[in-house]
Amino acid sequence: MSLIEIENLTHVYGEGTPFEKTAIRDVNLKIEENEFIGLIGHTGSGKSTLIQHLNGLLKPTMGSITIDGTKIDKNSSNLTELRKNIGLVFQYPEYQLFEETVEKDIAFGPKNLGLKEDEVKERVQNAMESVGLDFYKFRDKSPFELSGGLKRRVAIAGVLAMNPKVLILDEPTAGLDPRGRDEILSEVSNIHKKQNMTIILVSHSMEDMAKIAKRLIVMDKGTVFMDSSPREVFKREEELKSVGLGIPQITSFMRVLKKKGFDVNDDCITVDEAKESIEKYLRSRSDV
Repeated sequence: MSLIEIENLTHVYGEGTPFEKTAIRDVNLKIEENEFIGLIGHTGSGKSTLIQHLNGLLKPTMGSITIDGTKIDKNSSNLTELRKNIGLVFQYPEYQLFEETVEKDIAFGPKNLGLKEDEVKERVQNAMESVGLDFYKFRDKSPFELSGGLKRRVAIAGVLAMNPKVLILDEPTAGLDPRGRDEILSEVSNIHKKQNMTIILVSHSMEDMAKIAKRLIVMDKGTVFMDSSPREVFKREEELKSVGLGIPQITSFMRVLKKKGFDVNDDCITVDEAKESIEKYLRSRSDV
């Protein structure tokens, strides 16, 4: 059985009222352990509604979700255990920081689980290390005195300290400068590699998705529009444009070069791939 199985999932906001709106419709997906999934879609495509079902913030209007053997449908009630296993980091999570020190903020969730002090401390240390924060350097600092990128790391560490099986990040780089964005993405990638954690990353950045996601799920009008590897998804440029999305800028650049007669690979989706292809082309020219 897959770690997550979504079957015929439909969610209707304001059902039975004049404001009734179907946000997602008949969604079917399977997500395996240790997958790194990118979830993309235009505003209003159903991304946020979908991820809120994965930790029980929303319940299905129709259909069901089975997570690690636990089935959730519209009649499900006790979702406490589910929420322990699914870590959801909302956009701008630093706004949810509230304790006087970094250590206390990250320890808040584990303490509420009733864990012993030693285990709480161990979880806090491990979570901080996972996001690149030195425990002894940052433990006593106020989270409100940190930079935006560091605050974001503290917020993510607070979710990781709960030891979830699945980590869902909703636009984790929103509002950060390029350096902060790259650092957060690097840490998220390291978490996936070192902890073999299933990660679902929601983003509008095609560049971010091309760098680290292994599978892309594209939402449009509440349904799954595409579901494939980033390379295969970005080959379908015109279809993506039809739903208000694009492809990585470097991919567009390489396709322009190809059309102008340069013998380069127009299938590149990252800067590193493009660099390698251009260098190969230049070497071939120098050998002529």
